[in-house]
Amino acid sequence: MRHPPRLGLLVVGAAVALVGTAIAPVVTASGATPACTVEYSVTSQWDTGFQGAVKITNNMAAVSSWSLTFDFAGGQKVTQGWSAKWSQSGTTVTAANESWNGSLATGASVSAGFLASWSGSNAVPTAFKLNGTTCNVDAAPTPTPTPTEPPATGEAPKLHVLGNKLVDATGATRRMLGVNRSGGEFMCVQGYGIFDGPVDDASVKAIADWKANTVRIPLNEECWLGLSNIKAEYGGANYIAAIKDLVAKVEAHGMTPLVELHWSYGQYTGNSSGCSDVHATCQKPMPDAQYTPSFWASVASTFKDDPAVAFDLFNEPYPDRATSTTTQAWECWRDGGTCPGISYEVAGMQDLVDAVRGTGAKNLILAGGLAYSNDLSQWLTYKPSDPTGNLVAAYHVYNFNTCASESCWNSTLAPVAAQVPLVAGEIGENTCSHSFVDTVMKWFDDRGLSYLGWTWNTWDCSSGPSLISNYDGTPTAYGIGLRDHLRALNG
Repeated sequence: MRHPPRLGLLVVGAAVALVGTAIAPVVTASGATPACTVEYSVTSQWDTGFQGAVKITNNMAAVSSWSLTFDFAGGQKVTQGWSAKWSQSGTTVTAANESWNGSLATGASVSAGFLASWSGSNAVPTAFKLNGTTCNVDAAPTPTPTPTEPPATGEAPKLHVLGNKLVDATGATRRMLGVNRSGGEFMCVQGYGIFDGPVDDASVKAIADWKANTVRIPLNEECWLGLSNIKAEYGGANYIAAIKDLVAKVEAHGMTPLVELHWSYGQYTGNSSGCSDVHATCQKPMPDAQYTPSFWASVASTFKDDPAVAFDLFNEPYPDRATSTTTQAWECWRDGGTCPGISYEVAGMQDLVDAVRGTGAKNLILAGGLAYSNDLSQWLTYKPSDPTGNLVAAYHVYNFNTCASESCWNSTLAPVAAQVPLVAGEIGENTCSHSFVDTVMKWFDDRGLSYLGWTWNTWDCSSGPSLISNYDGTPTAYGIGLRDHLRALNG
């Protein structure tokens, strides 16, 4: 799906909106409320860096500006931050308010985040000061922590194609039922980080608690390849390590990770253009020959020894908006090359299948059709050749798409599903309700087909649309439909 305009900025802005006193204040040993409280967390960590967050609650008189200071004790260095002006001198870190979030009423809170490097240890700071006042003081003795559930050690199924079904290693029929976890496609290229929101074990467990069995993970080819326009901390080895870590967490909860190319290189300014930028900052009509085959060769090499990982070649092709005939569009889709109406050299689906298989990877591959993957009318005619026979048709459907009715599904999807497995990689609606996805799920359920809801992010459900309002799994009015349905299906 196309994202709301300037989505990364909107997401960051939402994350720092001031909140009221609904959050319970810390009570000190003497029964008093501390002058200020600071909650510090590490939201993501990899070999050489981590993403951290602070939540500041002001219990003093209202202030029109604020400055938070704390000291690192493990050699950490802040490299980037948001929702505050971040700086570091020696071990002392300072986060000062931006012009738009300086006012902090009594009892109000504000959050900010940062990226930092570390080596040796990543010790948590123990003392914080807000405008010179020490926070979290005179608190009650820290209770013995309640034992937390250890990270899951489940095993994701190793799916492959058998006729028109997906089966696991035992030959049992499986369906891919779950959610999309957006963020990896846009945060890095917009310079904000790698993921939008937490991707720790608790947040992945929240997805599993919906009884999802698949998580689709959108990627950005420039970030994966570490091209020069991407900040080093968000690209190349750092990006790959973060994606691998998320994939491992998804598998640990017994779910299938479906990695897909969402945003790619190539300038397109024609009909239905999402942006005029040559870089991977929006959905392009087709993959580019310059980088996408290399992207998939690298991704496939990374995961080829893990058959539980599935590949989705390209999010939402739309060469039909650029070409003058449907035949030209489908030929462009399969064969790539010089496509009418597209200024850059295109990599077709056959090129990408070949790039994956050329590494020796036998992982499951999904390929979406035309019209933003909403048109599969000639998918079988132009189906790429796969020497492993492990190819799946991918489809996307929202209430505002052209093919969004049972009559269209009966005429265009049913013939495809009769010959190959069919996965609706994205289903959703922009109504903040779930009546449309209820209809979609019933049609797919009746035929034993697969579907994944868009998206596991805390956005406005009418512009996203988003399934959740909190990464603990709290559903939106729209997300309730998918959550309750998955739980009904899978217990």
